[in-house]
Amino acid sequence: MLIKRRRGWELPESQATPEAVFFDRRKLLLGMGAAGIAASAGWRPAWGATDAAAVAADLYPAKRNPAYELGRDMTEEKVATSYNNFYEFGTSKNIVKPAQALTLKPWQVKIDGMVAKDITIDAEDLIRKMPVDERLYRHRCVEAWSMAVPWTGFPLRALVDFAAPMSGAKYLKMETFSRPQEASGQKQFWYPWPYTEGLTIEEARNELAYIATGIYGKPMPKQNGAPLRLAVPWKYGFKSVKSIVRFTFTDKRPKTFWEALQDGEYGFWANVNPMVAHPRWSQATEEVIGTGKRIPTQIYNGYGEQVAELYKNLGSEKLFM
Repeated sequence: MLIKRRRGWELPESQATPEAVFFDRRKLLLGMGAAGIAASAGWRPAWGATDAAAVAADLYPAKRNPAYELGRDMTEEKVATSYNNFYEFGTSKNIVKPAQALTLKPWQVKIDGMVAKDITIDAEDLIRKMPVDERLYRHRCVEAWSMAVPWTGFPLRALVDFAAPMSGAKYLKMETFSRPQEASGQKQFWYPWPYTEGLTIEEARNELAYIATGIYGKPMPKQNGAPLRLAVPWKYGFKSVKSIVRFTFTDKRPKTFWEALQDGEYGFWANVNPMVAHPRWSQATEEVIGTGKRIPTQIYNGYGEQVAELYKNLGSEKLFM
């Protein structure tokens, strides 16, 4: 008889509360604020499985992978798709409307650097080559708010294998698009555009590292980083580069967007640790968006069993900010 031993962060799928029963409209208004809702009134969401602009829309919903579960209720879809950081479209959390200016087709992805051969491939073709599934992941922002959502996508290590990097490649650098004519935030010259992020090859190959292409059983909304975004649930959310157009394998550690902007507050590793405060606020607790509730933060966002081993010999590094 096969007995499955659940890992510390898993719970039975039956305990993942269905999205439809989480919050009523009154709770949403309390959690998000009436002003935020009013600001987005008068428009209709431009996403979903029938959206002509969506990439590989027929792949949704994907089969859920039962190995990846939550320790809390899922965040309501309307909350998670309307409260978001996407500086390319402005510094406000209410960037849904301006983000609809982003053109998703065609979306060319370049894979280059220390690889046997540079690859340029359309995002839809890339996604169709990957093992697509759905996973429930927690997300922790460095601003001390959190959400828990069902991502659809594929393991990042599948892309690494597809790229076939050379043995000397130590890092994976990721870049978002550069289209100031569509993304007004990119006209702000004091930011180090394009948005750049990086992982070590070991992090990229970890089972949790994920390229998300959808959410809530639908293609990824533009404001959440369509068509390809990084999801690394044990790290702070600023590591989750959105709308990726380039994957570069290199032997040099990338200078990431937030490091370049303020390296005293944001580092390369950015692993979640409630005991290490941001220079301007505590990280001991987090607000679960849409509920108004604060809960204790867990080290590595509760995924330490899967990732702590990656950092065992890096005691001299600032791993948590």
